[in-house]
Amino acid sequence: MAFKGWPATALEFYEGLEADNSKAYWTEHKATYEKDVRAPMEALLVDLADEFGEGHLYRPYRDIRFSPDKSPYKTNIAAGVGSYGYLHLSVDGLVTGAGMYHMANDQLDRYRRAVVDDKTGPALESIVAGLAAQKIEVHAFEALKTAPKGYPRDHPRVELLKKKGLVAMKEWPVAAWLGTAAAKTRIVEVLRAAHPLTDWLENHVGPSTST
Repeated sequence: MAFKGWPATALEFYEGLEADNSKAYWTEHKATYEKDVRAPMEALLVDLADEFGEGHLYRPYRDIRFSPDKSPYKTNIAAGVGSYGYLHLSVDGLVTGAGMYHMANDQLDRYRRAVVDDKTGPALESIVAGLAAQKIEVHAFEALKTAPKGYPRDHPRVELLKKKGLVAMKEWPVAAWLGTAAAKTRIVEVLRAAHPLTDWLENHVGPSTST
């Protein structure tokens, strides 16, 4: 089944879940989740696989072991796309991104060395500027307040040095096109635009080798 968008009932499901995040609600509306939320996402991941790599759905259940919020269910459906892609749908709309969300210590070391390098650092700056020109934000979910230890605070690329991850991301509010195949078109545009960034990360940071 080719991806044709998410029906309005998918967002209605999450509106209800936000109001009543309980097992009773989930059980009563599970058929809607499976048909109108999960099935379109699975179809989308199949459509994206040839170009971007195999996708995988994240669990709909929250890890509440160490959280004061004991709500059992996530209020979005999220998925990984290939090695670096990500997307999720919620009542707030659609989010698509690609990059390294959290870097391990060995990755951070390689990343920072590449940022200050006179060749690879400016290349990353150019990539970030190119994404900004396409209205795709490049940011980190976690960043230092100042330059990391051993690096000058006045380095010309200090803002990149502060980041502990690097992701190109775009968000869209809820709109009628979410219920059509145009949603896939927008996702593909962002993932393609992010290729220079993910290639840079692959070449200069790579996977963690920590044990």
